[in-house]
Amino acid sequence: MTDPDPFAEGERAARENVPAEANPYLDGSDQHALWAAGHEKVAGAIEARQSERG
Repeated sequence: MTDPDPFAEGERAARENVPAEANPYLDGSDQHALWAAGHEKVAGAIEARQSERG
């Protein structure tokens, strides 16, 4: 079994409407930063689509 990909986990969490504050990794760790980056990528795209719809 491979290690979980924190970036992909963050993307998935954003798609499932999990708040960014729910990041399961230790604050300041590389995994925390990767999870946050994945979450922001998806959450930002979702927010942009919602803004376009008005």
